[in-house]
Amino acid sequence: MTTTHDVAAVTSVLNELVAAWERHDAEAYGELFTEDATYITFVGTFYQGRQDIVDSHRTLFAGFLKGSKLADEVLGIRFLGPDVAVVNGRGDTYKGKRPQKLAKIQTYTLVHQDDGKWRIAAFHNTKRRPLMESISHRFAPGLIPAAEK
Repeated sequence: MTTTHDVAAVTSVLNELVAAWERHDAEAYGELFTEDATYITFVGTFYQGRQDIVDSHRTLFAGFLKGSKLADEVLGIRFLGPDVAVVNGRGDTYKGKRPQKLAKIQTYTLVHQDDGKWRIAAFHNTKRRPLMESISHRFAPGLIPAAEK
C-alpha cells in the first residue's frame, strides 16, 4: 500500500537531486544513486555505477554545464511494491530563467534500500522532438497520448 510518506520520500530524492545540481556538487548528486545505478543521457551515453555518474557530472559541472540549473517536473509516480517506485517526469538544464516547456522526458526507478533511504537505481533521459510529435499526431491522431487529448 502506497502512503503519502512514500510519495514524499521519493519526491524528496528528486528535490535533493535538483539542489545538488544547483550547487554543482557531483558527490552529493551521486549519493542519490545506488552503487550499481544505470544512467542514460539524452544523447545516449550509458553510465554504470555511482562512481561513473559522479565522475561524469564532475566533468559536466566544470565544463558544458557550468553555471547551469536543473528543472524537474514530476508527471507521475507508480509504486511497483513497497520498495520500488517508477517516476515519469520532464526535465531540462538551463541558465538564467527556468524554461516554461521542459525539453526532456525522464524515467527514474527508485528503490528503498536497507539503510532506509530511497535511491535512484536507474535513470533514462530522452530529448523530446516537439515538431516531430506534432507532425505525427496530425497525420496519425491515434498516436496522441490520452493525457494530452
